Amino acid sequence: MNLNALLPVPSNSKVEEFRAGDTVRINLRVIEGNRERVQTLDGVVIRRHRAGIGSTFTIRRVTRGIGIELTYPLHSPRLESVSVLRRGHVRRARLYYLRGRFGKAARIREGRGVQPQAQVQPAELSPSSESVQAE
Repeated sequence: MNLNALLPVPSNSKVEEFRAGDTVRINLRVIEGNRERVQTLDGVVIRRHRAGIGSTFTIRRVTRGIGIELTYPLHSPRLESVSVLRRGHVRRARLYYLRGRFGKAARIREGRGVQPQAQVQPAELSPSSESVQAE
């Protein structure tokens, strides 16, 4: 029996929609001793595991020349927010090939959702051209 069919999983309102290849910023609540703070991490989503309430995603970032991969549950109460910084255009669902690359070779093209704004020419809005067309 499929548990997801019995209990529908509501989407997490604190999380924007994202896919593999997107650069995201994660705000995570961290408890250290008796203090609690929000930690911010940026990284590229290299994997998204969709399993209902058990959904996870993995981000990768390179800090001081060392690659770090972190996996977070999507519906965790410790997850404050996930916001998309940059949409990436990739043709794979799992970006494990980034592990062997660094520097410019690890770049991901800008993609999905980026549409150029239509430029309005000043000549189209001039009152003289409107009066000529009206006559």
